[in-house]
Amino acid sequence: MSILGVNDMLAAYQYANKAQKNNATGKTSFADTVKQTAENSSASREEQYVEYLKQRYGANVMVKNIGNDQRSIDNFGASIAGYNNIVIAPNILEKMANDPEKAAHYEKIIQKGLDDLPRCKAEMSMNGFEMSSYAVSIDEKGVGYVYVTGDLKPEVRAKIEAKVRAEQAAKRARRVRYQELAEEAAAERRERTELQYHKQLMEDALKKSDLDTAVNYHFISRSQVSAAMAYESAIGAYSSNVLGNI
Repeated sequence: MSILGVNDMLAAYQYANKAQKNNATGKTSFADTVKQTAENSSASREEQYVEYLKQRYGANVMVKNIGNDQRSIDNFGASIAGYNNIVIAPNILEKMANDPEKAAHYEKIIQKGLDDLPRCKAEMSMNGFEMSSYAVSIDEKGVGYVYVTGDLKPEVRAKIEAKVRAEQAAKRARRVRYQELAEEAAAERRERTELQYHKQLMEDALKKSDLDTAVNYHFISRSQVSAAMAYESAIGAYSSNVLGNI
């Protein structure tokens, strides 16, 4: 931590005057913050600037780098609460605290991010989500980001869960019906096999009779025809109207 001397205080006031000219919308000037913290000789220029940002935006100001990988982003999202969060990389904060032009540039980005909160919140609501937290960040390269966390609205989640339960119940019903038809089809196949066996016996018996052996005999069982037609009709109807939805 640096100790503020006469030269440091003079530089701080000079910076404040420049910052006020570059940023006419500031609620609390950097000069006011310097005055308020002047008695604390251990306060660094960066610390004074953080205090200024807190007073100006009424925000929770954090000085840290946030990684660009998904795990770092998720961890950061889980660590914040509320809608008024500002995160600034240490190297950018140093520039802002010592260069009024840099400060005005990055404060403009911060203000834009904070101003976008109502629009972002409304868009999330239109899509069935509710916001949990919101943060504006300036990373170590000077790029601005907005971090938003949220979840489905309870009523939207309830509708989705009800729809999923209904679909699962319908699938279970289709599986049960399919099993029933499969069992019926198996019974039909067994019956057809048995009928085919007896048909073959009849044809063999006809061939061995005293009838004209130059003629080939085909015995057709009426019950076999009826069973085959019923089987094909049931399976065909089910395949076109039910199985295609599984």
